Amino acid sequence: MLGYLIRRLAYSIFVLWGAVTIVFVVLRVVPGDPALVILGPDASPADVARLRHGMGLDQPLLVQYGHYLLDVARLHFGDSVRLGGDAMGQILLRLPATAELALAAVVFAVTVGIGLGVAAASRPNSVLDRVISVFTLVIQSTPTFWAGLVLLLIFARQLRVLPSEGAHSWQNVILPAITLGLGFLAMVTRLTRSGLLEISHESYLNTVRAKGLSERVVVFPHAIRNALIPVVTVIGLYLGSVLGGTVVIETVFAWPGAGRLIADSIGYRDYNVVQAGVILIAAVFVVVNLLVDLLYGLIDPRVSVGRQER
Repeated sequence: MLGYLIRRLAYSIFVLWGAVTIVFVVLRVVPGDPALVILGPDASPADVARLRHGMGLDQPLLVQYGHYLLDVARLHFGDSVRLGGDAMGQILLRLPATAELALAAVVFAVTVGIGLGVAAASRPNSVLDRVISVFTLVIQSTPTFWAGLVLLLIFARQLRVLPSEGAHSWQNVILPAITLGLGFLAMVTRLTRSGLLEISHESYLNTVRAKGLSERVVVFPHAIRNALIPVVTVIGLYLGSVLGGTVVIETVFAWPGAGRLIADSIGYRDYNVVQAGVILIAAVFVVVNLLVDLLYGLIDPRVSVGRQER
């Protein structure tokens, strides 16, 4: 087990290094001079050159990369040139709003997805099963930002039953959480359905049925526990992607979270804030996946045995 943890930690460090390197390269190759964007088109060449020197942009790219890696290793992410103050501090200040949105999206997707998956598996190849399959296929194929705009048009503009922007009350989180969780809802539904159908004829379930218990008791909790093992793993993967997805969703719904701050900072070429945000998302993704991987071994003893054998 210790060897497995060491390998996972090494893999996590490699993933973080990859995220750090990718965001550095992408921001440097994007067209536009950050100093000119910050100072405006009326700035004098001397002022632009002075700001570029202060930001270290006049140095060779490899030198910038080396300084950047050293700063990240020291957990120093620089200051925001637009907002002032520590860049990571600005991200952390808005992180609770993003965490609230992500948690609401996960709860919505898991709750509704498991319910739809159980309903579809209980009547395989029926009309209900086919309707649910088509529904999940459609929402999984729909771009997130487009789904958000459609929900805004229907519920905020036409029906006027839900607010369209901001974070003033619990109602504000409904539309962005649903939009953010739609893709994951489809995945949970399909995984739950396939998992239940795969184990529906296992001997231990037949034993439960032979005792005269209802099918509802067979599913909850006997079958659902094993059927949800893949779902637990996917939750870990989704939590990383959902934080990345908030960049788009928070912009569409004007949600005051870290994702919207990252999106705004990209437009203003605020390198330090963007880099700090991406590194934080990558770190959360790595940590959550490590925890889910360990939890997977507790849920399914076969995984623990396999790791011990290795």
